[in-house]
Amino acid sequence: MLHLRVYAQWRRLIGTLVPVVVLFGGWDLLAIHQHTWSYNRAYLVGVTLPGRLPLEELLFFLVIPTCAILSFEAVRARRPEWVPR
Repeated sequence: MLHLRVYAQWRRLIGTLVPVVVLFGGWDLLAIHQHTWSYNRAYLVGVTLPGRLPLEELLFFLVIPTCAILSFEAVRARRPEWVPR
């Protein structure tokens, strides 16, 4: 266990996730509104957020950046010489 405490630093985590959700969520909402982007309902759980954004899409914008942060922090903890300066 690395005990990186990423979740304990919730302000930093939220500060990272909010721009991702706003930017890419807005981009998806625009594409959905313009009918250039759609989702196959067969692969969705059926929960739709305002603007017809599927719940899965919002979760994607939260989970993937969180995984990236956790991976980065794990590498930084185990191999500090690999971190870009």
